[in-house]
Amino acid sequence: MRTDTPLGAPPETPPRTLPVRGPVMAEPGRPALDVVIPVYNEEADLERCVRRLHDHLARTFPYGFRITIADNASTDRTPEVAAYLDESIEEVTAVRLEQKGRGRALRTVWSLSEAPVLAYMDVDLSTDLKALLPLVAPLISGHSDLAIGSRLARSSRVVRGPKREFISRAYNLILRGSLATRFSDAQCGFKAIRKDVAERLLPLVEDTGWFFDTEMLVLAERAGLRIHEVPVDWVDDPNSTVHIVKTATEDLRGVWRVGRALATGALPLDRVRRPFGDDPRDRELSGVPKGLARQLVGFCVVGALSTLVYLLLYSLFRLGTGPQVANALALLLSALGNTAANRRLTFGVRGRDRAMRHQAQGLVVFGIGLVLTSGSLAALDAAPGSASHGTELAVLIAANLAATVLRFLLFRAWVFPSDSGATTDDLRNDNR
Repeated sequence: MRTDTPLGAPPETPPRTLPVRGPVMAEPGRPALDVVIPVYNEEADLERCVRRLHDHLARTFPYGFRITIADNASTDRTPEVAAYLDESIEEVTAVRLEQKGRGRALRTVWSLSEAPVLAYMDVDLSTDLKALLPLVAPLISGHSDLAIGSRLARSSRVVRGPKREFISRAYNLILRGSLATRFSDAQCGFKAIRKDVAERLLPLVEDTGWFFDTEMLVLAERAGLRIHEVPVDWVDDPNSTVHIVKTATEDLRGVWRVGRALATGALPLDRVRRPFGDDPRDRELSGVPKGLARQLVGFCVVGALSTLVYLLLYSLFRLGTGPQVANALALLLSALGNTAANRRLTFGVRGRDRAMRHQAQGLVVFGIGLVLTSGSLAALDAAPGSASHGTELAVLIAANLAATVLRFLLFRAWVFPSDSGATTDDLRNDNR
C-alpha cells in the first residue's frame, strides 16, 4: 500500500504531546519494520539465526523490513560475521558499538532508524517467530504504542528450568508491588515500539543494560501509553551468557531509582502522552465537561479511601480525647492525604509546582468540612439523651458525604481549575 502522507502529527496537535495514533503507511524504499538483534560474542549462532529470521520475514511479513545487527563491542569474530551478512543479504545491516550494553545498543540503533516500527529480539531466537507479526501488527495499525511478548500469559507455552522460572516470576512480582506495574513480563527479549513514541520516550530512559526494557515499559505505562501483550512460545537457551545474580542486582537498583524518580515527579512524562481524544474514553458527552467522568471516578475512589482512613483515625483519637478534638485531628490528617492523592490521581498534577499552594487551598476546603462535621456533632450533642459511638459515626458519615460533594466542586473550580495553567492531563488536553 502506497501513500504520500508521512506518519506525523496533525496540525492541531500541540508540540509537547504525541500525535494521535494513526496507521503506519508503507512508503517506497522505506522499511516499515526494523528488527534489531543485539549481540555480544555470538560468532557461532549469529549467521544461522539471522538467516532464519530473514527467511521468516520474507515469507510472512507483508511490508518492507530491515534486520539490524547491533554488535556490542564483541571480541570474537562476531563483527566479521555481521559484516558478511550485511554484504550478502540486502535487508541486513550491521552496526558496531564500542561499548557493551543491550540498552545502549537499542537506544543507538532505534534512534538512527527511519522505520516507523522498531523491534528487537534476542539472537538465540528463544521466542517462536510466529509471534512476530502479532507483536507488530497493533503498532502498524495504530492500535498500540508498544508491544511485548509475554512468557507469563495464561496461553503462553514456556520451556525453562525452575531457577529461571522462579527468578522471572519473582522479579515481575517485585515490579507489581513496588512500581504498581500492570504488564506481565518485563524481561522477555521480544518487544516493539512505534518510532514516534521512541523519539520521545528513549531520552527519559537512563539505563544502558538489561534494565533498559523494564524502565522503558514502566515510563510508558505511567505516561498512559498503550502496551499490547502477546502470549509467546518460548524455549530457554541453556547456553545463555546472562549473569543472573549481577543482572538481578542491577535490576533492583534500577527499580529503586525509577521508583524514586516517579515519587518525586522528576520525570516529564507529559512529553510522551497522547493528546485528548486519542482514547475512546475521551469522547465528549453532551453537557458533560471534558474529563469530568474520569475525575469523578478518581475522586470517588480517593474519597472512599480517605473516609476509611478518617474513621479509623477518629476511632483511634476518640480513645484518648473528646469527639471535637478527635474529629479535628482525624479530618486534618486525612485531608492532607486526600488533597495530595486528588492532586496526583484525580486531576493529574505532577511535580512540586504549586504543591504548597494546593495544600493551603485544600486546608481551606478542609475547614469547610470541619464546620459541617463539627456542626453535626454539636447538634448531636445538644439533642436530648446520650448518643452512642455508632450514632456519632453515622452522623459523621452523612456530614462527610455532604462535605465530599462540596469538596469536589471546590477542587475542580478553585484548587485545580481548568484555566490555572497547572500541568494536569485534563488541562493540557482541554487546551489542545
